[in-house]
Amino acid sequence: MNAEPTGHGGVETARPAIDVTVAHPARVYDYWLGGKDNYPADKEAAEKVIALNPGIVEGVRSNRAFLKRVVRFLVGEAGIRQILDVGTGLPSADNVHEVAQAAQPGTKVVYVDNDPIVNVHAHALLTGEPGTVDYVHADMRDPANIMREAARTLDYSEPVALIILMTLQFITDEEDPYAIVRSMLAELPAGSYLVVSHPAVDESGIANRATAQYNEKVATSMKRRTHEEIAAFFEGLELVEPGVVTLHDWRPDDDPDAPRTKSPALGGVARKA
Repeated sequence: MNAEPTGHGGVETARPAIDVTVAHPARVYDYWLGGKDNYPADKEAAEKVIALNPGIVEGVRSNRAFLKRVVRFLVGEAGIRQILDVGTGLPSADNVHEVAQAAQPGTKVVYVDNDPIVNVHAHALLTGEPGTVDYVHADMRDPANIMREAARTLDYSEPVALIILMTLQFITDEEDPYAIVRSMLAELPAGSYLVVSHPAVDESGIANRATAQYNEKVATSMKRRTHEEIAAFFEGLELVEPGVVTLHDWRPDDDPDAPRTKSPALGGVARKA
């Protein structure tokens, strides 16, 4: 593994080799969003899932719309001025810092992802007001490293919103995703928030079959969880209304670009007391 300077006071991070012959979740997701930062293997995997579950495209766009509504809530109604976005994926339209700083200039945002391609694009594109935006190349399975690196920008004596969208499905039960989330939240003070979105078990079976196809093609497999399993990420926190619901139903607004169809994914927002 090679090391490259990150531009953060001489700190160096490992840069793994980029294998474009195997589909990767961030690049498959980028394809579904209509992006161009993907490769033939990603396109093949994405199209096979679409063939089984045509609603997947509306689903990922619904997650993006959910993200925008959540960020506006956090910096507006909740008064949050610091955001930690874990599993950010490839930069797209309406990134967290863009939405947050449009509503409240000066809001600090730290992005985290473990994909080397995301790493390259993030450093080039995720720029905001000087000193307010940073990127950490790290794996969610090492929460201590994430929190240590994010502290370069974030002040843990003040509330932070921890956003984990469509990422926890890649953490197996054996890796204990609940312990990972609790570990990160433990570093944050009262008044902080947790935001999670997660694919849910689909009673129709369509999305479940598409997930099986996805897992055959993509390097990192995913797991859908039940409503109860997803709600468990918020145990011990104060859920914001309307609770853990389909992304479409979490405080819908009049955004004309937001998908109007429901997808088998759930999301919620909760406050640490």
